[in-house]
Amino acid sequence: MKLTKTTCPYCGVGCGVLVTENAGKISVKGDPDHPANFGRLCSKGTALADTLGKATRLKHPVVDGVQVSWDEATSAVAERFSKVIEEHGPDAVAFYTSGQLLTEDYYVANKLMKGFIGSANIDTNSRLCMASTVAGHKRAFGADVMPGDYTDLEKADLVVLVGSNLAWCHPVLFQRLKAAKEKRGTKVIVIDPRRTETCDIADLHLPIMPGGDVALFNGLLNYLVETGHVDAKYVVSHVVGYSQALDAAQADAETLMVMAREHGIEKQVQAFFELFASTEKTVTVFSQGVNQAHDGTDRVNAITNCHLATGRIGQPGMGPFSVTGQPNAMGGREVGGLANMLAAHMAFAPEDVDRVRRFWKAPNIASKEGLRAVDMFEAVHSGKIKAIWIMGTNPAVSMPHTSRVRQALERCPTVVVSDCVDGTDTLDFAHIKLPAAGWSEKSGSVTNTDRTISRQRAFLPFTGEAKPDWKILCDVAQKMGWAEAFSFEGPSSFEGPSAIFNEHAALSAFENGGTRAFDISGLQHLSPEGYEELAPQKWPVRQQGSEARMFEWGEFATPDGRATMVAVTYKALPQKTSAAFPLLLNTGRYRDQWHTMTRTGLAPQLNGHRQEPLLEIHPKDAATYAVTDGGFVSLSSEQGSMTTRVHVTDSQQKGSVFLPIHWSKANAAAGSVGALIDQTRDPISQQPAFKATAVVLKPVTMPWRGFLWSRKDVKLPQQLAYFTKIQMADCSQLRLADTDEATSTLLAAALQDAYPDGDWLDFHETLSGTRRLALVKEGALELVFFAGADQKGTDSDWIASLFAQDVLDTADRMSLLAGRSKKAQPNKGPIVCACMQVGLNTIKDAVCSQGYKTAEAVGRAVGAGTSCGSCVPEITAIIKAVSNEKADHEIAA
Repeated sequence: MKLTKTTCPYCGVGCGVLVTENAGKISVKGDPDHPANFGRLCSKGTALADTLGKATRLKHPVVDGVQVSWDEATSAVAERFSKVIEEHGPDAVAFYTSGQLLTEDYYVANKLMKGFIGSANIDTNSRLCMASTVAGHKRAFGADVMPGDYTDLEKADLVVLVGSNLAWCHPVLFQRLKAAKEKRGTKVIVIDPRRTETCDIADLHLPIMPGGDVALFNGLLNYLVETGHVDAKYVVSHVVGYSQALDAAQADAETLMVMAREHGIEKQVQAFFELFASTEKTVTVFSQGVNQAHDGTDRVNAITNCHLATGRIGQPGMGPFSVTGQPNAMGGREVGGLANMLAAHMAFAPEDVDRVRRFWKAPNIASKEGLRAVDMFEAVHSGKIKAIWIMGTNPAVSMPHTSRVRQALERCPTVVVSDCVDGTDTLDFAHIKLPAAGWSEKSGSVTNTDRTISRQRAFLPFTGEAKPDWKILCDVAQKMGWAEAFSFEGPSSFEGPSAIFNEHAALSAFENGGTRAFDISGLQHLSPEGYEELAPQKWPVRQQGSEARMFEWGEFATPDGRATMVAVTYKALPQKTSAAFPLLLNTGRYRDQWHTMTRTGLAPQLNGHRQEPLLEIHPKDAATYAVTDGGFVSLSSEQGSMTTRVHVTDSQQKGSVFLPIHWSKANAAAGSVGALIDQTRDPISQQPAFKATAVVLKPVTMPWRGFLWSRKDVKLPQQLAYFTKIQMADCSQLRLADTDEATSTLLAAALQDAYPDGDWLDFHETLSGTRRLALVKEGALELVFFAGADQKGTDSDWIASLFAQDVLDTADRMSLLAGRSKKAQPNKGPIVCACMQVGLNTIKDAVCSQGYKTAEAVGRAVGAGTSCGSCVPEITAIIKAVSNEKADHEIAA
């Protein structure tokens, strides 16, 4: 048995993971000694072992559609980039990287582009995630620094969650906060236009109006001044800009009053102000609802201003706290992986450029900022950038206005993509495809949200010919003529990453002398063995040791050592609704999925909770537009349109709708929600505003709906108005629907033509249009197709289970034609608890039959909510709904 300590590759919590390999079987559990999670894992982390299959991996280098050797592939990249640079200059090439890269990968990519190619055209998908926090922190603190750590959530008396569905997006932190609330009575306020699962532990939900964050926190600053809760001594000693920030806040006073009155939230606003003012130990947690906005940087500073004015920063249980979306967004920022940063938290001031030039021995170093993500792809679109290398990310899905990004990639003469997954939307545009090592195969480091550096360790051999990203980059750099600067290899599997990490640490120390907050000089002389055994620790790690808490003594990373309160004012949403586009579209994540599902989509247990993207809409809006729960709509913006199903819920604010971000052309007819999003950005951070796009919807009639289950991938013979695809244990499942009633018959005929071998079971009721087809080959089930006006009650789990049988018996064959099992087996319903695979019907039955009143009681009975706990808010909601149904029935009786 082999045990490996590594780090989870999903969100920025950075949970420690213990991987056990025993007789070829991989199992995963949380590391009880890791300071991020102390043994906890969310549903995604728990299912990591199910994502390690090789079927979807990119295994070999490909150039212009032909499989080639690595030498040919890296030579092609080097030659094509060199040719563009020679003919058009260094700014005609670009790298677009990812928070999925390890710090060592990021460091080499940044060094190659900025130091030796001589352009700063390297940006990252972290631009879509945390760029506004970076800009806000630099304005306030003088550096991109997270002030506190996770223990602050457990030491605070009040935690304010702003634009953060912590229960779904950072479940382990949610569980730590929930435990603290149960243990010490921590108050929790959720500020969010939507009533999310996080509200399950909230003492107050403030359903803020979309775009109102700056006005709200300026109002809080005014209240703190008026009620005498400003720490004048702290402000005088440690803060500049106080009077200017207050003047700006006072200018917003009337705006907030009008907004609160129009939205009926005056009491909630007042309660928030009073609780914040009276609670010294306050932490304000914020995430994408703050960052992904037209004024995201101002929102960050409006929050930070309130903490600086009260001196609530740098001490246990206090401070603004940005929770990061990706596992190594912080590490990428440390090495300089953003176009507006140089390296090691240095920017493009002449003295910084000179310092890094001398350290890298790079006379051609970039001396100015490069293009940020949206502008980078615009430059590809216009032809200014003629070669782009995309690493570990899927911009054809994740960027705003994806149709324009796709056009850009289609036009670009050289698109290089290095990824561990084959078949992504972005790979469709690649001239050169490079197989990168996956999470289980890579050795390096990552930095999480609270500045903890953790090791990621390989525990499986490379798949096919895959290589680590740093190695691919070094091979290309050497062929471009810079061999000496990019020779990091050694005899052990981790010696290359160890050498890169040491150089990264040495650069952080170079001519620092305490002037730069990012300093890991204490790690610059690690031996390969010391690097391999490196335990999690927070930076800064200077020669004298690690410092867990920043700004404890009121000294900030500015020339005069004082923080800045930045004057910010409310700015109305630029994406205004109108008669043509009367609704605001908000986007976000589902609990069990991650980014574009290239990893989580492989784990059957993660696909049951939300099997398709659902447009959430308030009941009054649903009535206005004549749409029903489970029905279909066409959703359009000025950028594009898509067809989606509807979920009617009063958790959604009237006038706004919500869609998840995960689906793409690879698994849905509609493709990416990014096709609807415009390119509005924060003017400072250049982060796109994904949370407020003006849209319109209209109902769509689907004469038939269906399912298609198949052991192997099936290419649909014709385009349908709607399909979504998920992976189940022994088959894939497609949900289908179309506006033409004839297409179900055409599809059935096409499937039979495509699979002439085997026995077809066929039930067709002409009057109702119901069709059931099943293909049996060599005794085993190969494919099932159901179609009809309504598919409610279809037991998908039962049908999927039939694919596990070696031989399909006569009873099951007859059951398939009947559309339901004749064997006694409960239909557990849609999955609620992914970890324990407990469905809605199972929970409802337990509550109804036993009268359980709490999620804990349900967990003891059926297991739901007893693993990661992410589903506990949903279980609580089910209990409440069942109780209300019983009450309604009793009243009616």
